[in-house]
Order: sequence, then structure tokens, then C-alpha cells
Amino acid sequence: MQKDLSDYRKSYDKSQLLESVIDENPMQQFQKWFYEVEGAGGIDEANAMTVSTIGLDGFPKSRVVLMKKYTHEGFVFYTNYESEKGKAIAQHPEVCLSFFWPNMERQVIIKGKAEKIAPNLSDGYFESRPVGSQLGAIVSQQSKVVASRDVLTERLHALEKKYGNGPVQRPANWGGYLVRPISLEFWQGRPNRLHDRIRYSLMPDYNWKIERLQP
Repeated sequence: MQKDLSDYRKSYDKSQLLESVIDENPMQQFQKWFYEVEGAGGIDEANAMTVSTIGLDGFPKSRVVLMKKYTHEGFVFYTNYESEKGKAIAQHPEVCLSFFWPNMERQVIIKGKAEKIAPNLSDGYFESRPVGSQLGAIVSQQSKVVASRDVLTERLHALEKKYGNGPVQRPANWGGYLVRPISLEFWQGRPNRLHDRIRYSLMPDYNWKIERLQP
């Protein structure tokens, strides 16, 4: 079984990324792009990002999660600390995040170190979630094998009877990570595959070095 995809072609010509217009601070540049991507439409979840970790088995693994906040410090997402990704981060906090926004022919690739956010911040976000999502975080022993879907459904029904409409306390093994970036690469598709790639690298004095990479 095979399929030849060599004829899949597309010309990238929606925008450009030049040193004369970028921000000196990569987080400001990220915010600018994020607003533009949201405003352009055509993407249901502009905050969807791929998180890549180094697994306990030595293999890299990538999965899509939702970024829930970004600040001058970095990028925040939430998960089960005892999941496969949580255990991987505990062993190797070096992670890679990537955003792909095809509506604007853009990518952002971020290297950084992940750390748990303060418990009260995780509490605040957990309280803002719908009750169903709160219960789901308790029901799922994320990444562990389960006999069937019915097992999860039965657990959920039991918790619905127990809590009703809440309040539901955040489980200690569920919370947020902040990824502090050390490198951000902004990729803009261009004609003839001569794409624009601008990389920001954090220097020892905490200033950002800006370089253009060849496509």
C-alpha cells in the first residue's frame, strides 16, 4: 500500500517576515502574530500547540494540547502531572512547543524549560472550568491502560452523583506548566520555498539575539 504525494504543491504568498518590522521582544512578536491569526479566521483553536517531550523510553513524543495563557514569562498549559508527558517533563524539563497556523502560512517553534506553576494558579484555572471538565480530570488516570470506555463512563457517573453541581476540588496531580522559552523561531511561508525564518535566542544577559535562518 502506497500513495505518491509528490504532486501536492502549494505556493506560499500571503505575507512576509522582515527584520525591519519585527519586534525586538519575541513575546511581543508572538502576541502580534496570535492576534493576526485570530483575526484572519479559519482556525477553530489558534491556541492549539504541539508539545514535544523526551520520553522515559528515550524516544521523543509529540501531542497537541491547548495553550491557556501566555505572558512575558512564557506559555502555560494544563495536564495530569502523572501522565506520560508529566513524567517525561519531570525527568527532562526541556521541551519544544510548536504552533502551526495554515490560514496565515505561519509556524512558531519554541524551545524552553517547563516548570510547574504555583498551586493557587492551578486552583484558579481549575475552578473556572465547567464541572464536567473538572470531573473528567479526576476520572482519567491519564496515559494508563483502561479496559474499556465503559469504565470511564461508570467512574464519571459515580462522581456526578457524588458532587452534583460542585464544588469540585482540584486533584493534586493535575495542574499547569509554564514553559520559559530560550529560543523562538518564527516561520513565514514565502514563494519558491524561500521561506522567512527569524530566530530569537536568549542570551546570558537576558537580551534576545535575532538571526535570520536559511529556509
